[in-house]
Amino acid sequence: MDTTAHHALTAQPGDTAAVVAELRDRAEIADALHRFALGQDLKDRELFASAFTADAELDFRPAAARWGAKPPVMTGRDTIVSTILAMFTGRVDTTHQVTNPRISIDGNTARLTALVEAQHLLTADPGTHALLKNPYTVDLVRDGSRWLIRRIRIENTWLTGNPVAIFGA
Repeated sequence: MDTTAHHALTAQPGDTAAVVAELRDRAEIADALHRFALGQDLKDRELFASAFTADAELDFRPAAARWGAKPPVMTGRDTIVSTILAMFTGRVDTTHQVTNPRISIDGNTARLTALVEAQHLLTADPGTHALLKNPYTVDLVRDGSRWLIRRIRIENTWLTGNPVAIFGA
């Protein structure tokens, strides 16, 4: 799917119903990534889990390679949610900012690319932090009136701080 189109909407301007439906889909697609981000920031298991399909895949390997880490691909909503929340809850405070979303929709599947700036601070020592600017590629599927993340790949453009203290080696 192409997220580099030179326009946002594919629905014809005179077709109000199609334009509204596409705008709704685009809002729901972006919302899946916002649930992913805010669920982590709030340590809200239900909100975080609501972003994913049961068989979702999260690939953080490209980002982690920047500091020499070799994490496995996380597979399954429960594994993703449990692993990330266990790593952060009570230990790491996070804030995620999602920008520059580009969306392409093909029936019941979609692709979203976005930039996510993720700040991570050790709760006991806020001076120890890692700030990451990460391009995300997200594949989604329609689930009724909402969209869910089936696959998310996280790369890294730049970072500051000590990611090893946050994520491990």
